[in-house]
Amino acid sequence: MPKPLFAPSVLTVDFARLGEAIREAEEAGVDWIHLDVMDGRFVPNLTFGPLVVEAVRRVTSLPLDVHLMIVEPERYLKDFAMAGADWITIHVEATYHPHRGVQQVRELGKKAGLAVNPGTPLEAFEPLLPELDLALLMSVNPGFGGQRYIPSSTARLKALKEMRDRLNPACLVEVDGGVNEKTLPLVLQGGADVVVAGSALFNERPVAENLKRLKEVVHAFGRG
Repeated sequence: MPKPLFAPSVLTVDFARLGEAIREAEEAGVDWIHLDVMDGRFVPNLTFGPLVVEAVRRVTSLPLDVHLMIVEPERYLKDFAMAGADWITIHVEATYHPHRGVQQVRELGKKAGLAVNPGTPLEAFEPLLPELDLALLMSVNPGFGGQRYIPSSTARLKALKEMRDRLNPACLVEVDGGVNEKTLPLVLQGGADVVVAGSALFNERPVAENLKRLKEVVHAFGRG
């Protein structure tokens, strides 16, 4: 099984030094940059919109993984695509028309992702998996960084991976929430292809040191 991609979330970064933090992460060797867009309605927090994504695009060449935690995401897909997003993920719970949203993302020339919350049955993925580039499993309830990994997420990851292998082996499985040195083995056990980490990478230590520690866990698990 190939080693996972690391996509640091900037949610916990000091926005006064956002560009500096992203450049530090890129130099450390991360694979993507994960951008959590929250509207204060779908989740109890408010973050940023397309202008910040556009600003991030100017300071990095890494793929931008834009995670839309907003209601009616289809209203803003073009804006985020034009801002420089490479991957755009919408929540199945946030729209009446997830299939239409996925189609729109692909028509905009971007990679399409679908996300589900911890309380949403995995069956929500099944009708759309053949058309997805990314299936995102939330391992915390969305809205805030620094939360604890929900243990049942590991079994859900395994089940999602089996569904993915059956319906669309090219689709990547991503996990988001509570990933750190202690919980990463659970995520690897579940078979995630892309790992989102925020506090575990952006903390008091240099990003390069934090990423090295996570990669050592991957290596010890036999996936790196």
